[in-house]
Amino acid sequence: MTEAGAKTPRERYRAQVRMEVKEHAWEQIATAGASALSLNAIAKRMGMSGPALYRYFAGRDELITELVTDAYRSLADTFRAASGAGPDVVALGHALRGWALADPQRYLLIYGTPVPGYHAPDDVTAISSEILATLLDACATLSPDTPATPPTPLDAHLETHRDWAAGHPAPPAALRRALAFWTRLHGVLSLELAGHFRGMGIDPAQLFAAELDELSRPD
Repeated sequence: MTEAGAKTPRERYRAQVRMEVKEHAWEQIATAGASALSLNAIAKRMGMSGPALYRYFAGRDELITELVTDAYRSLADTFRAASGAGPDVVALGHALRGWALADPQRYLLIYGTPVPGYHAPDDVTAISSEILATLLDACATLSPDTPATPPTPLDAHLETHRDWAAGHPAPPAALRRALAFWTRLHGVLSLELAGHFRGMGIDPAQLFAAELDELSRPD
């Protein structure tokens, strides 16, 4: 018997309502941003009372956590699929851009401006670490264990500030490459999604590809 088939009618109804709530939440986010998310407004759209909806989500933060978790899990699955043939920085870069452009609101929820007053729980940040681990695996294939040149101040800094790598054994050069990948590519994507390249006459796809090409050159 499938998992869905094993659920009781009440459980299936609850799951259906929670899914509908999340769909309305994404619509709200697309219209007014995550900081304006309102369970009472969602309840009104669904023809429910506010107290009735709170039986499905305890509050705004629980709903945001569900949305953030879904977004991180979706990107983690996208990265895993892109790594099917082995760790590949280029494949991950293109997967990241395709995922972001397919649903900009989902991307901006986790990589845009933080929601005031919201702090993600540890199990959500664990999925984020899973995404970074996939990236570090790819970067490690392009970076030698022992750098050919003396370490830079940033190399020395990263060697003693590895908490963000969540225990990954990548050498300093791979840490530096992964950090450059994350900051530079997210920078291009954030500017593209905000429309800043339109007035400049710059093709963001070309810029993204050039950045990715530079980031994927072996040390």
